[in-house]
Amino acid sequence: MAAAIVPLSAALAPTAADAAIHHNGDAATTVCSTIPVSAPSGAKVESVRAAAHAGGTVTFPDAPPLPTPAPITDVPAWCDITVTLTHPGANDHVNVKISLPQDPHRWTGRFQATGGSAYLAGDFGAPLVTAVKAGYVAAATDAGVGQSPVDVSGWALTADGKVDTPLLKNFASRSLHDMAVVGKDVALKFYGSPVRYAYWNGCSTGGRQGFAEAQDHPNDFQGILADAPATNWDRFAVATLWPQVVFNEEKTYPTQCELEAFNTAAVKACDTLDGVKDGIIDDPRSCHWDAHRLIGAKVLCDGKEITISAADADVVDKIWAGPVSPGGEKLWYGPNKGASFSYLAQVGVPFFVADSWVKYFVEKDPQFDTTTLTYGRFAQIFRQSQRDFNDVIGTDDPDLSAFRKAGGKLLSWHGQADALVPTQGSVDYRERVDRLMGGDKKVDDFYRLFLFPGVTHCGGGPGAQPTDALGALVKWVEKGQAPATLAAATTGADGRPVTRDVCRYPQVARYTGHGDPATASSYRCAID
Repeated sequence: MAAAIVPLSAALAPTAADAAIHHNGDAATTVCSTIPVSAPSGAKVESVRAAAHAGGTVTFPDAPPLPTPAPITDVPAWCDITVTLTHPGANDHVNVKISLPQDPHRWTGRFQATGGSAYLAGDFGAPLVTAVKAGYVAAATDAGVGQSPVDVSGWALTADGKVDTPLLKNFASRSLHDMAVVGKDVALKFYGSPVRYAYWNGCSTGGRQGFAEAQDHPNDFQGILADAPATNWDRFAVATLWPQVVFNEEKTYPTQCELEAFNTAAVKACDTLDGVKDGIIDDPRSCHWDAHRLIGAKVLCDGKEITISAADADVVDKIWAGPVSPGGEKLWYGPNKGASFSYLAQVGVPFFVADSWVKYFVEKDPQFDTTTLTYGRFAQIFRQSQRDFNDVIGTDDPDLSAFRKAGGKLLSWHGQADALVPTQGSVDYRERVDRLMGGDKKVDDFYRLFLFPGVTHCGGGPGAQPTDALGALVKWVEKGQAPATLAAATTGADGRPVTRDVCRYPQVARYTGHGDPATASSYRCAID
């Protein structure tokens, strides 16, 4: 890649009339240079930089703990324009990167804002390049909090130990609307024509961000793809510490090998409830297998035979049931049966998103030990997080009437084997929207949820994976073709291709009793 970075103060920016498009014979090309950018309301533009990229095969550096993206081939030449914003009084510096195909003929007229992961507000690498290859103008923001998905120590607290409210507000929602405004403005001035269709595309934190936009800025995007969303953040980000609380209170510390023995047994017991033996629990809510059935079983762990105890079973049932108050009030959801325990339930290793949330934002004490919480203290922290942060980052307002009125379409999918963000949180939100806005049929007109059996967080796992959810959303927005199912595919244990059409909630796929069980046409959508 060849990059030329030009500070705004050191360059003469082309006017809007120039639109950064120069014609050379019959071929239109763009010059990658700075352009004047209109500041969103409440913000000020600090700088604009431009960097040209030749395209071809693009590779990405390692950025643990996130997986390294695979190289992307046949990428057209593109231009990155990075706009730095500040909000008066906030002492922040928010970078918004917009990536644009340099050949205007490669632009489809679509804009795609991309989401983040954990404490990363937006990824400036592969998501932007992927979108550019598909003909989008793409954008991401760092919300002014940097580019680490795991480390909040540099921004969460002020020097006097208080939550940095402006930066938390940026991370929660403000930077998203700013990105939409700036991204569309840059596209208009770069090509000389406006964005025709604007889309949001994100998973996990990116999924939560998509719901935030639907709730707070319903006119920003015509289509929102919000997958495995970490909504209900004020609850989810405490609730996922629950396994550590159970270990501590019950004084029982099962190994991962023992814990996964319970999942293996649950899958075996509930696998065929959908009529097919495929090693997957299709609908975990229908799986009523009790962990106590495994008491006395022998499990081989690291060459040592271990007998499952009643205490082990108690711990597992409590984790699956999800957090409760000392008085027995249900606080939130646990992981589904079939979801790995390796993320949320490693003894002494709390889930880092929840650990940081409680340490820095709720307790405001980086030295706070979340592995020693009692049931009573956990419930207090849970309620405190709700009180202090629901309005800031809860992202759980079921009133989507403004988004519906604007004509927006919201498509969300969540893996039934998600081991990080409990799937039932997405179901809970959808059912709250249903109750407020007229039930399944009316809500399906603008918001559809799909639950993918055997799929883990944002993809992976033994289940059939979504093949083109964004494409389904585009058809819904631009052609009015609402998706009754989402196509999914994987490779089975025997090496054969497996296809599924995943049904929209609350329907589930059921085997018809005839035809190849590995083929989507052998299933029908039904209400359990």
